[in-house]
Amino acid sequence: MIEYLIVCPLVFLAGFIDAIAGGGGLISLPAYLIAGLPPHAAIGTNKFSACLGTTVATWHFARKGIIYWKHALPAVATALTGSWLGAEIALWVNAEAFKLVMLIVLPLTGFYVLFKKPFKADKKPYSDVKTIIITLILGFLIGIYDGFYGPGTGTFLILLLTAVAHVSLNEAAGTTKVINLATNVSALVVFLINGVVWFPLALVAAVFGIAGNYIGANYFTSKGTGFVKPVIIVVLTIFFIKICWELLTT
Repeated sequence: MIEYLIVCPLVFLAGFIDAIAGGGGLISLPAYLIAGLPPHAAIGTNKFSACLGTTVATWHFARKGIIYWKHALPAVATALTGSWLGAEIALWVNAEAFKLVMLIVLPLTGFYVLFKKPFKADKKPYSDVKTIIITLILGFLIGIYDGFYGPGTGTFLILLLTAVAHVSLNEAAGTTKVINLATNVSALVVFLINGVVWFPLALVAAVFGIAGNYIGANYFTSKGTGFVKPVIIVVLTIFFIKICWELLTT
């Protein structure tokens, strides 16, 4: 029972945050580890609940007309390709060196969010062709990151889409959900085949994750950009603390 008491509230919170600004895995995965699950079981079980929660958020955004499928769907293919490549790279690149790089990237990203007004609506939108090309490239690059390391993928993708592709925050959030759902399903299939998902806990946690994602998606569509910026700062801060802790304890 203690596993459920630890995991379920944190998975709900992770789903709420993930629907708004990405990065829910920074909360949900440690919850499974704190509850005592072995690392592979924690990752697989977390992926199960995250996948179902992301499905609900994606459905909500699609129903609200936020997802621009013309831009989002092509990026799914490049994200999956990038994710596969990132996983291959992870086999021979030292992850500790990558964490050191992130100690520089995360404060710079936080500075950008705080002072550069990334979600201003006055950016001139690109043509459909240019937007699709940029989104394809970003999908591939973020896919590599997701396959190689992963935490904060949704947060980084939202920031990149608004900053580089000049799409609105709504479209960035919708595109991010579609790409995340594709990569989550792909990874979940692998974990299911290898039998590392703890189904009793996964199913109950998934209910809380779905509730968190649903409430978060509704909050996003009703409140707009005002709440996104502080949530992203919180996610980046948690990520930074997590990396520092891992480097100090290994």
